[in-house]
Amino acid sequence: MAALFILAPMSAHALFEDGDARREILKLRKQVEELNTRIETKAETKAVIDVSTDIDKLRADVAALRGQIEVLANDLANAQRRQKDLYNDLDERMRKLEPRQLSIDGKDAEVSVAEQKAYEAAMAQFKASNFNAASQALSAFMQRYPDSAYLPQAYFWLGSSYFSLQDCTHAMPAYQTVASRFPSSQRAPDALLNIASCQLDLKDKAAARETLDSLIKKYPAAAASTTARERITEIK
Repeated sequence: MAALFILAPMSAHALFEDGDARREILKLRKQVEELNTRIETKAETKAVIDVSTDIDKLRADVAALRGQIEVLANDLANAQRRQKDLYNDLDERMRKLEPRQLSIDGKDAEVSVAEQKAYEAAMAQFKASNFNAASQALSAFMQRYPDSAYLPQAYFWLGSSYFSLQDCTHAMPAYQTVASRFPSSQRAPDALLNIASCQLDLKDKAAARETLDSLIKKYPAAAASTTARERITEIK
């Protein structure tokens, strides 16, 4: 047992005094430190790489967003141009549909585009000597536009359409409407003169003379009155 007690301290001393062991320990420590350094460096490098990758991705996303913004801006500009063109076109159409100020029968009047076109279409039939079509078109016009400023003119040309067809039965009421309802119309003197012509055609000389007398009294300065005076002298 004594021998054992003597050997134990000697062995421990020998262990701590062993230079090779110390060097191995230091070497291991250095290796561990280098390993830790490499690990930290790798971690930092990976972090830097990750950040760089994220930055590149963000740059790509920003570039993509810029492209989308440019596309949207172009689409917006095109939409605004189309809207402006549409507005201008609509405004132009509305202007065409707005009532127009015209001089009709010596008076300023407001008529719609459709109203004007309908009247002009009826008159085109009359000017083309399509008197049946003209009478139908004028009658339709008066029914559609009973308050039109064209009404005195429409009645006069309706009577003239029938008069051209030698239909005094229908011509005289139309002319009479002009004379009675629209006495200030420029067509009223001519309407009375044509009524007298129909009455002469119907062999009613007394009625014709009376109509001509009325014409001369109401419209003494009218050209139709000059003709009326001449016709009175011819009636026997």
